[in-house]
Amino acid sequence: MARRLPLDGVRVLELGNYIAAPTAGRMLADFGAEVIKVERETGDELRNWRLYDGETSMLFRTINRNKKSIVLDLRTDEGRDDVRALAAHCDVVLENFRPGTIEKWGLGPAELSEANPDLIFVRISAFGQTGPYAERPGFAAVAEAYGGFRELVGDPDRPPVRVGVSIGDSIAGLYGAFGAVMALYGQLRRRDESPEPLPLEDRIVDVALNEAIFSMMESLVPDLGAYGVTRERTGGRMEGIAPSNGYTCGDGLSVVISGNADAIFGRYMRAIGRPDLADDPDLSTNDGRWRRRDEVDDAIGAWTATLPRAEVLAVLDDAGVPAGPIYTAADIVADQQYQARNMVQHFDVDTGAGTLRSVGFPGIVPVLGERSLPIRSVGPDLGEHTDEIRARFLHDG
Repeated sequence: MARRLPLDGVRVLELGNYIAAPTAGRMLADFGAEVIKVERETGDELRNWRLYDGETSMLFRTINRNKKSIVLDLRTDEGRDDVRALAAHCDVVLENFRPGTIEKWGLGPAELSEANPDLIFVRISAFGQTGPYAERPGFAAVAEAYGGFRELVGDPDRPPVRVGVSIGDSIAGLYGAFGAVMALYGQLRRRDESPEPLPLEDRIVDVALNEAIFSMMESLVPDLGAYGVTRERTGGRMEGIAPSNGYTCGDGLSVVISGNADAIFGRYMRAIGRPDLADDPDLSTNDGRWRRRDEVDDAIGAWTATLPRAEVLAVLDDAGVPAGPIYTAADIVADQQYQARNMVQHFDVDTGAGTLRSVGFPGIVPVLGERSLPIRSVGPDLGEHTDEIRARFLHDG
């Protein structure tokens, strides 16, 4: 008997492209929701991002796993009618168009609620549905700048840089999925109290990319108000915390060592052969270590440069100092911890010219039980489920 998942019975209509809304859809699908992804005839643009061969990128396969794909043209009356018909059978609509776009198509929350007064809307946009910036276009790279994140990434003597993944989109997608589940739970509670559906405003989850990033910026703004402190880029360090950084080992490989706790610092310094730093009263607290961070980091870097990475990690592990290797993709696939929790799952995928290859995909987070839930399917081919969905919901299959 197949395992019952928490969101079994929930149906989601995904109108979004790229990463943010599809990430929300992926999370809902991972835990059992039936997610119907609407694509135009040319498909979601993500199908071509980082496409090294074949017709569908592994990025698309990853973010759109466990979903179904139907091709509809929202520029036509027929396509819009089909969306209305599908929405009547769904619990949640996900979209990440510029605010006002779906209203122009007659597919806004008010219109779709006419046939389905319980329908929940997750709307992800650059700056949200309201405010003076609402109608501005913007991808996550811009939102990361507005949210304060980009200013803190990189070395202090160089311009800000971008991290190597679409972190702004992904965080917004997480908020979108959380908002959908929150609204679904709110509906359940409402039904215990009243037969009336939730008001429309309580069924709209409004996620702004810049706000999603801003919400992760810890005490960036409070530090300014309380102390007049404007945080700056610190490279591999974290502002006000020392020592915590990345270091190169004698074999050219790198590690991250987080020995910044007061109780850890002394044994950390003894482990690297620097008892003088361990016994220095000025370094017994984090404030003192931060003031002398360059000196401490130089001592650590000089030590790691004398040993291969495996020995560095062994010494630190024996001393109870938190440390780890800086992994590549190949390291992750080979790691026993990821394997034990089913965090890399393999599927035979067409990677071009009809060639099937076993490809590892990231597992489902969070874990329910002791191992990641199994991925049911990787991202679908374009329009793979069009006939099935039309037969079930549009009565023309």
